[in-house]
Amino acid sequence: MKSLVAAPGAVARAPLEPVSELVVATAHALPEQDQALARARAFAEPFLANELLESGQNTLVHADAVSVILRGIGGSEAMRAANYLVHACEHLARPRETIARAFGEQYADLAVETNRLIHVQKQARGANSAAQLVDDPAVQTENVRKMLLAFSRDLRVVLLRLASRLETLRYSASNKVPMAPSIARESLHVFAPLANRLGIWQIKWEMEDLAFRFLEPDTYRDVARLLDEKRVEREVSMEQLRAGLESELRQRSIAATVQGRPKHIYSIVRKMRGKSLGFDQVFDIRALRVVVSTVKDCYAALSWVHERFSPIVEEFDDYIAKPKPNGYQSLHTVVRDEAGKPVEIQIRTQSMHDHAEHGVAAHWAYKEAGQKGYAGVSASSEYDAKIAVLRQLLAWERDLSGDQRGRGLFEDRIYVLTPDAAVVELPQGATPVDFAYSVHTSVGHRCRGARVDGVMVSLDTPLQNGQTVEITVAKEGGPSRDWLNTELGYLTSHRARAKVRAWFNALITHEQVARGRESVEKLLQRQGKTSVNLEDLAGQLGFKAADDLFEAVGKDEYSLRNIETLLRPPVPAMEPDDYVLRRSANSIETSPRGGVLVVGLDSLMTQLAKCCKPAPPDPILGFVTRGRGVSVHRSDCSNFREMSARAPERVIEVEWGASKREVADVYPVDVMIEAADRQALLRDISEVFAKEKTNVVGVQTQSVKGTAWMTFTVEIADSGRLGKVLGAVGSVPGVRSARRR
Repeated sequence: MKSLVAAPGAVARAPLEPVSELVVATAHALPEQDQALARARAFAEPFLANELLESGQNTLVHADAVSVILRGIGGSEAMRAANYLVHACEHLARPRETIARAFGEQYADLAVETNRLIHVQKQARGANSAAQLVDDPAVQTENVRKMLLAFSRDLRVVLLRLASRLETLRYSASNKVPMAPSIARESLHVFAPLANRLGIWQIKWEMEDLAFRFLEPDTYRDVARLLDEKRVEREVSMEQLRAGLESELRQRSIAATVQGRPKHIYSIVRKMRGKSLGFDQVFDIRALRVVVSTVKDCYAALSWVHERFSPIVEEFDDYIAKPKPNGYQSLHTVVRDEAGKPVEIQIRTQSMHDHAEHGVAAHWAYKEAGQKGYAGVSASSEYDAKIAVLRQLLAWERDLSGDQRGRGLFEDRIYVLTPDAAVVELPQGATPVDFAYSVHTSVGHRCRGARVDGVMVSLDTPLQNGQTVEITVAKEGGPSRDWLNTELGYLTSHRARAKVRAWFNALITHEQVARGRESVEKLLQRQGKTSVNLEDLAGQLGFKAADDLFEAVGKDEYSLRNIETLLRPPVPAMEPDDYVLRRSANSIETSPRGGVLVVGLDSLMTQLAKCCKPAPPDPILGFVTRGRGVSVHRSDCSNFREMSARAPERVIEVEWGASKREVADVYPVDVMIEAADRQALLRDISEVFAKEKTNVVGVQTQSVKGTAWMTFTVEIADSGRLGKVLGAVGSVPGVRSARRR
């Protein structure tokens, strides 16, 4: 049995077995109509059923409650399913692989990223000492940074954490379970502002009140008591005002629903403290909300309210004409009723109300942005909505930085967006070329232009936080050498600069290899050794691969003479006592091989040289070897010329004689062919030899850069007939030359 680590916030208990194949199979086996949510819960239940969180709440019960919260804010089924899988991650040896196999990559990424954020936040809470100020901007921005980086991968990660924290607060409050101050502070100063920034007011208000209840229980009870003391009297008067306002608006042909607005204790306390007001001076203790059909009706209702009641002018705010940064829209006004008491009235459309309650979850639901948009931006696609949210969070980071000079937490980094809204982190001052290399090396190499927020810019333009960058690439090509010039300002990232250098280094190496290959191949052609295996040749010369040999030759670091020596070692000089043959002007003896007559010598062994392979009626000459008799060469053989120049005394005259055999002798001859490499080339050439009744006894081929080099060893009785055969081979499609070697 394998011991597993407990989930963050979970109490110790007996370890579970690693996930079994049966559990994975069960996740797939549930009926498709139940979809992912039921399958995910069934998958996680064996792990969570007996587990308790640090708060004391059963983990499975917690996950069920979080699923309800997510449904309430418009969370998708994928989010609700991933909520169960997040907790199951801690019990899996390979969570990403296991969940991906059971549910797919999307669920695996979401569950693992959320689980990772849980660990990051727990570590951050442990690192922050209790002595730090609650409102310390550095603590806030560091937490915002972590949330932002998590969000940059998937907004649903943040929504899952918001819902989970809200449920933890609810459980602790309803069961009167103490909560650690660090968790309450994090809820109030990180989670609630994040919910506010995303416009999820339903979570924001409740989370603030619950966290404040744990942080300042005495103040919370005092304000709650003050709200409750005159609750009955206030509710009666507010109901009369609500019903009358709704009726009179409808009489004016304005279809409106008027509701009392919930009282949020933390909001009341902040106003009392921020404006040094007493409880009775806070206007929104008595508040109504008017929901109408259109924006036109909003202003019509406002006009009538100001006619019907006496407005407090300085308390009027038009958030429809100028929405809040998180997209909140509404008309806010404060009027005095007939008794002179202040009443706050909010007027908005139904869609504005949905956004005020559920924020981005209502407008986006992550994958279905539609036309609703966000933060006053008309979103024609998921991309537009996501861009708007990202920019709001980037702006929030700057708001919380506390830097009077306007610099944010990431003063050495910027965050820009790809066309599909993925976040890319770059150094400050980065250009579109830096961006291109961060996306992919190939994109960087082929970068030729850039659009920033839809506008064409030069490639040395410094990018700014939140901009969308689109790169124009060429089909082929590489970077410009100007990019490495620091004075021109094309590159800021050291990583991108290294990639450009590597490209040019590879280009130089490629050129050196090509130059070296050409030199070696020309040498092999001169030496009549085109059939040599280049990899074997490189190995014999001490190189790991043929390209290493070519590179060394291309750099002029390795002499071709070394290759020549390997291919044809020098013939050692003969000592005087080595001469076994002396010239004589007399006897002529028929050679035992091929009718070759050696002039002036008796019974001397002869052999046809393999380098030039002579055949009648080629002009021939002999060269006396050490211990192997006379080697017969064609008179135009380059090897023979070299040997005769070194040892002219060993040259001997030979000639073709008549064969004594009944069957004519045949001689092996090498035919060299250069052709454009293509399919079935070898077959077509072989068919020509067969048609010409020429026996092929050996074939060697090599293809270099689309050119095929072939050496055929054929048997002929008369070299004169070889010309006809070569002419036939030369007519084969693709053959450029055919000659005897």
